[in-house]
Amino acid sequence: MDKIEKALSRLSEKERALVKELITRISKGDVLGLNIVKLKSHQDIFRLRKGDLRIIYRQAGKDIFLLAIERRSEKTYRNF
Repeated sequence: MDKIEKALSRLSEKERALVKELITRISKGDVLGLNIVKLKSHQDIFRLRKGDLRIIYRQAGKDIFLLAIERRSEKTYRNF
């Protein structure tokens, strides 16, 4: 089980549906109204905030690579 699958298994069914919807919107380029910020000192790593959830991803052209799906805590951004 990889890191993303493990993170998704910890979420409720409602939160998993929300994450799926948000990832779909990002991949389609429909980011209007989403709280997306580029992480400092990184050119292509972004964070999407929705309530307590943080989706950290890398964008290379049209490709989206999920790096983490976590609840906000003191150690959410340590590895990036």
